Amino acid sequence: MDVNKIRQDFYVLANNKLAYLDNAASTLKPNSVIEALNHYYRDLGVNIHRGVYRLSYEATELYENARQKVASLLNCDFEEVIFTRGASSALNLVASSLGLKEIKENDEIITSELEHHSSMLPWQNVARIKKAKLIYIPLNVEKKITIENFKKVLSDKTKIVALNYVSNAMGYVTPIKEIIKLAHEKGAKVIVDAAQAVPHMEVDVKDLGCDFLAFSGHKMCGPTGIGVLYGKYDLLQEMDPIEFGGDMIDYVELQKSTYKDAPYKFETGTPLIASAIGLGAAIDYIRSIGYDFIVKHEFKLREYMLSKMKEIPGITIYNPTTETGIVSFNIDGVHPHDAASVFDEENVAIRAGHHCAQPLMHNLNQVATIRASIYFYNTKEDIDKLIKAIKKSIDFFKQFI
Repeated sequence: MDVNKIRQDFYVLANNKLAYLDNAASTLKPNSVIEALNHYYRDLGVNIHRGVYRLSYEATELYENARQKVASLLNCDFEEVIFTRGASSALNLVASSLGLKEIKENDEIITSELEHHSSMLPWQNVARIKKAKLIYIPLNVEKKITIENFKKVLSDKTKIVALNYVSNAMGYVTPIKEIIKLAHEKGAKVIVDAAQAVPHMEVDVKDLGCDFLAFSGHKMCGPTGIGVLYGKYDLLQEMDPIEFGGDMIDYVELQKSTYKDAPYKFETGTPLIASAIGLGAAIDYIRSIGYDFIVKHEFKLREYMLSKMKEIPGITIYNPTTETGIVSFNIDGVHPHDAASVFDEENVAIRAGHHCAQPLMHNLNQVATIRASIYFYNTKEDIDKLIKAIKKSIDFFKQFI
């Protein structure tokens, strides 16, 4: 596919010379997604499910069609897709409902130092409340999760395994399918943070066998404020809602109430109508590009970026064996935020900070790192601008080191 033609679908890329390399934080939005949002707000703009008039019916169809698109994308059933405010909200829902209900004192919850805070903190909270034990998989020398190290912490007391599919800070792909199989042999449930996976590769929840999986819309060309929780239907039916109000109820009496079946019992109040419709449009757009192209294009750019960066003395790359388009590095002796300011002057957008992964930063013995992350609309020219910005930063700051 012609990447330069693809870039014309994105107003930000088509109308300036920005090298946007902060895709792990959020991706840009194509015109088709913006138009889908505009269509809802401009032409419909009404509530769904309960209205019997035409506009409400049309809005409801668009909203539920978006749910079906997610189900098709993940290879799951329509009823197994819950819309949330984001991946963080989805992961918190599982911990607050299933976790607080099922975890008992001295039970063990396995996670890792490689996690985004949203994957770790909800279970940290459950462990504190229920007096359970939070167990961390030892990372290997490359800071990767391995099957061997997972086996070291898996036990008969393991009840929950909460791990990322792809690390947002290092780009490593977790051997999640094998981990799920091992966890299930112990009767544990597995929750997968797939926020960095679904935008970049095919994810089949039936093939993985995971119990729950979460991702967000804004990391895959969709709007902000929308995420997805996939859950096995029988587990969702057993779980209690954590928010209560309109639209999720079946029958309300003065002293007790009953709730709808999943997914609706978890979607209280006016739903995220516009954002869900926008996510549906984003899925259509991603599928028009194709995961085969995305994987191959990102591989080529990643290899090009790493080869160019390794030629530069004075930088440290923390994940030279990354399997995805995320590269974390630092310029020796320069704070990442200072370097990022120079990058901005060169019209290169990257992320500098702890990437919501402070335990990993501690493991790396760093306060923060610079993270460059690519997507299918990036080009070699973007990488060249990044390399130029790195060299300029080194030249500028060497007078202060």
